[in-house]
Amino acid sequence: MAGSDDIALRAENLSLAFEGKTLLEGFSLDVPVGRKVLMTGPSGCGKSTILKCFLGLATAPTGSVAVAGRLLTATTVWSLRRQIAYVTQEPDLGTGTVRQVVDRPFHYRANVHLRDNLGQLRELMDLFSLGGELLDKNVSKLSGGEKQRIALIVAILLDRPILLLDEPTSALDVRTRKTLGEYLHSRTDLTVLVVAHDTDTFTFADNIVQIQGHGAGGSA
Repeated sequence: MAGSDDIALRAENLSLAFEGKTLLEGFSLDVPVGRKVLMTGPSGCGKSTILKCFLGLATAPTGSVAVAGRLLTATTVWSLRRQIAYVTQEPDLGTGTVRQVVDRPFHYRANVHLRDNLGQLRELMDLFSLGGELLDKNVSKLSGGEKQRIALIVAILLDRPILLLDEPTSALDVRTRKTLGEYLHSRTDLTVLVVAHDTDTFTFADNIVQIQGHGAGGSA
């Protein structure tokens, strides 16, 4: 394995079970800094849970997780989450207008120094085929694809070095999928771990990890 300074995400010997069903056993994965890794596999094999383990939202009874070279523990979890932006398949954007939803994270103390990044908002909305008028629309009226794109834009604006994406293209059209793939490919500074059945969007991935459960793992 590479040195810990070179590894953005590391899972070692994780075992995961849900409702008595073993999802993974002895799972290990290294994602080096700046690499793009695609995880794929059948539904229910534990892919999304692996992402949650890196966020400390799920805990494996055995094994360990490290982010940016630091072991994830109850003490370090909050600081390590600041290294990660996470976009789910069905983002919960909260309430209010799109403008309010985008602005909200930048009022938090951990992100207030990034408020200037909001200057990139219109450019990113144009890139992902979202009109400026959408900013005044209530998020409850957005389509699934619009919610996914807004969540992606917020993640980008937060400027975290690690991006975790869970089926980020499930509600996107072919054109927008292509745009997202090209954008992620261009961001050589970003470490990306993505769960997707849509492998065509992520042909640029440095490594594809097939998750079958019961011992699947890999080094990226």
